[in-house]
Amino acid sequence: MRDTLVLNASFEPLSTVSLNRAVVLVLQDKAVVEASHPELRMRAAAVDLPVPRVIRLLRFVRVPFRRQAPWSRRGVLVRDRHKCAYCGRRATTVDHVVPKSQGGGDTWLNTVASCAPDNHRKADRTPAGAGMPLLFEPYEPTPTDAMLLALGADGRAGLPDWLPEPAAA
Repeated sequence: MRDTLVLNASFEPLSTVSLNRAVVLVLQDKAVVEASHPELRMRAAAVDLPVPRVIRLLRFVRVPFRRQAPWSRRGVLVRDRHKCAYCGRRATTVDHVVPKSQGGGDTWLNTVASCAPDNHRKADRTPAGAGMPLLFEPYEPTPTDAMLLALGADGRAGLPDWLPEPAAA
């Protein structure tokens, strides 16, 4: 599980890492804990440190500019918060708005989260052709939005207020 946000030395979000990786970075003095889980601590023989929720690198890391977040099935489910675009129930699959057989591709703007029954009912048709209007329009998240959404719906509770809010679905 990637549940620790990594900030650059300039406080820009860089990525998310596992709890173990975050602790290693802190113990190696490569990062400092900016926000932690309120009541959780990691203890060992010579170590007592708060469980990190957000860490900041001590040295600036130059990252190549990425214009868009890479598309993935998991990314679509996370972007749509596992909510079916047709009925609002829990989504477990990804549906193509314009089916692949009609020229639609694997893009952020052509895919939505869907529950299996609605995905099966829509089949190889467009939403208009199936009489199934979308509850919300798909959008392309920025790389930062995708990273913050990946922390989870309840993840905002443990993050500092100054971090940007991801775009709403």
